[in-house]
Amino acid sequence: MAEETPTPEEKPKSKKPIVMIIIAVVVVLLLVVGAVVGTLFATGQFSHKPPPSADEMLDAEAGGGGGGGHGAPAADAHGAPAADAHGAPKADAHGAPAADPHGAPAADAHGAPKKASKDGPGGKMKSKSPEQARFEYTYHQLEREFLVNVSGSRKVMSVQIAIMTRYDERVVTNVKKHEFAIRSVVMDVMRVTTEADIAKPDFRKDLAVRIRDAMNGLIEKYEDFGGIEEVHFTSFIVQ
Repeated sequence: MAEETPTPEEKPKSKKPIVMIIIAVVVVLLLVVGAVVGTLFATGQFSHKPPPSADEMLDAEAGGGGGGGHGAPAADAHGAPAADAHGAPKADAHGAPAADPHGAPAADAHGAPKKASKDGPGGKMKSKSPEQARFEYTYHQLEREFLVNVSGSRKVMSVQIAIMTRYDERVVTNVKKHEFAIRSVVMDVMRVTTEADIAKPDFRKDLAVRIRDAMNGLIEKYEDFGGIEEVHFTSFIVQ
């Protein structure tokens, strides 16, 4: 039986389904690309963002705490540390509260002022008056007088000494504790006085300063802190 040969009109009909599939795929791809491009336009990906202005950069630095180049809190015009939202001084880079610009001790985590170390100097005692800048003065007179011979002379010098301090009671306690050693160093200072020294106008002031320094040096040797601020003569006799 002879095979039938397709006529010329029947051959193109077998290619139409392939062409339709290709066209459909192209249309789908175009739709997908269009959707992606439209989404990018909608989100502003193709829009050119202008560089920030100088004011915007300053605002960004101010908002980001750029005042301290190393993370330290920015200071105000008077040099005081910047405060937080509650008015408390900001902590430094190690988390410790910032110190007061006038030298007051920094507060601890609970807001209480830090106490001085047991081995360090005692804090100055404030007076009970409303003026916070004033401190309480404490005087203490050594009971026995100091009597020495004037160097190179037959004269003798007899003085009584009182000390003044604005620190706590430890200063007076230490003076009483080391009284015998203090008497020794004070007489060593007085013993080198000559008649020419006594004739000088500022002799008593100079002698008081030298005695104060000698007393502080001795107490610091044993207690690590002197605290005597002034020495006063309550009696001064040369004869």
